[in-house]
Amino acid sequence: MENFEPRNDLEQDLVRAQEGTISGEEFMQKLLESQVYMPILEESSHGISNFQTSQTAKPLSIASDSGEEFLIIFSSPERAINFVKDHPGYEGGLLTELTWIFEKIGVGFGISLNPDWPVGLDLEPEMVKQLAQSGHTA
Repeated sequence: MENFEPRNDLEQDLVRAQEGTISGEEFMQKLLESQVYMPILEESSHGISNFQTSQTAKPLSIASDSGEEFLIIFSSPERAINFVKDHPGYEGGLLTELTWIFEKIGVGFGISLNPDWPVGLDLEPEMVKQLAQSGHTA
C-alpha cells in the first residue's frame, strides 16, 4: 500500500480492511454508507462544460475477460483522474452513495473500486447483488 495516502474515511476504511484490522463485512457496510465517485460519459454539446444535459447518465464500465460488466467507481474524484485519461468523454462524474447507484442502475454488474490503485477492490456481480440486498434491509 505504498504510495497511497488515504484522503477520506472510505479510503481509511479500505486500507484497514486490506490490513485486516476491520472485517470484510464491516467494510462492506461502511462502503454502502459512503459516497463514491462514478465517472459519467459527457455528451458533446454546445452547453456548459461538465453539465449533464441528458436525463440518463452513462457510467463508465469495462468488460472482464469473461465478458462480465464492471462498473468503475472511485473513493474520490481525484483517484479517477489518471484512469479516465484512457476513456475520453468520462472526465465528468457524480458523487453519490452506492445505494443510489443500485436504485438507479440495478445490480447486474460487478464493481471495481479504485482500479489501477494499490488500494482498491473488485466485487463480482453476485457479491454486488448481495451487497445491494443487505443495503436495502439495513
